Amino acid sequence: MGIQLFVPTFRVDECLEEIRECLEKGWTGLGFKTVELEEKWKEYTGLPHAHYLNSATVGLDMAVRILKMENNWKDDDEIITTPLTFISTNHAILYNNMKAVFADVDEYLCLDPKSVEERITKKTKAVIFVGLGGNSGRLDEVRKICKKHNLKLILDAAHMSGTRINGKHAGFDTDVTVFSFQAVKNMPTADSGMICFKEAKYDEIARKMAWLGINKDTYARSVSSKGAYKWKYDVEYVGYKNHGNSIMAAIGLVSLKYLDRDNAYRRQLAQWYNEGFKDCEKVTTIPVAKNCESSRHLYQIKVDKRDELLLALNEAEIYPGVHYRDNTEYRMYDYAKGTCPNAHKASETILSLPMHMRLTKNDVDYICKTIKEYVK
Repeated sequence: MGIQLFVPTFRVDECLEEIRECLEKGWTGLGFKTVELEEKWKEYTGLPHAHYLNSATVGLDMAVRILKMENNWKDDDEIITTPLTFISTNHAILYNNMKAVFADVDEYLCLDPKSVEERITKKTKAVIFVGLGGNSGRLDEVRKICKKHNLKLILDAAHMSGTRINGKHAGFDTDVTVFSFQAVKNMPTADSGMICFKEAKYDEIARKMAWLGINKDTYARSVSSKGAYKWKYDVEYVGYKNHGNSIMAAIGLVSLKYLDRDNAYRRQLAQWYNEGFKDCEKVTTIPVAKNCESSRHLYQIKVDKRDELLLALNEAEIYPGVHYRDNTEYRMYDYAKGTCPNAHKASETILSLPMHMRLTKNDVDYICKTIKEYVK
């Protein structure tokens, strides 16, 4: 199989035990394990609210949708975002008939605060900050800009499960944070996510919106209601079926137990990569912000002739990836083509190297050696 970019590690016996409990109780849907995971996630992160969803993509959509609805944003109002991200981030803006305005990135491959401030107009309502690879970049500076201009700050923390900033878990200083527990993320399930609003009123709406707008979920009606009227509920919004289920949450509960341990090993892998490239001028490594203990979902380098190197690595049975293509090259965002030169240059030179729990130091040494021999 060679050395793959991502290989998730599941503690299989423990996962099966958690899932077995769902099956034996006959409760595999919303509630039970999803409630337990939400409580454990709040305890782990210190965030005040958490609602478990079937993906981070629907979480990003809900974040924009609820903030727009509750703050009376208009169609064609603007949200500043990054072109260097998975398309879920920016599709969330289009889903809600708003305009994605792209700001450039810095040396961390995260939003450059200077570029963000330059893009602000009277129509700007929010900024979406992506913690690429688990890195917090200059998030604190962007937060201050949002406060100065009265903008909402949405954190796309798909890569940031376990990332800490100044000792606090990512999300403590934003209006809403969305995490991903997709199959190859640091805290893997098969697919799911978590939306964490700062304010209780938004969290309450999210719970209704994720269950078709219904104001009381099936689990709550089954567990807490008594008598003939437990079937009665109101439908307050035209919501969606975005909630998570107890099977995925059962896997997530096991993954969460090992998240800090696994991330510590990822940081060790990153250190071995750094040591392997320290004397190689033709390989640029991406720094981590000084106040950030990164989850290290990604380890990225920048090299010339990236695509040729990628093919050479494949021939050596090393299978890296690219995170990400400049989104302004996609047809729905090409109105912004050429507006973010740093992001565009990065998208043509970045390479994500294998980063997962099954890698060994010998694997990392072999990857570094192969790359250095090629770039000579």
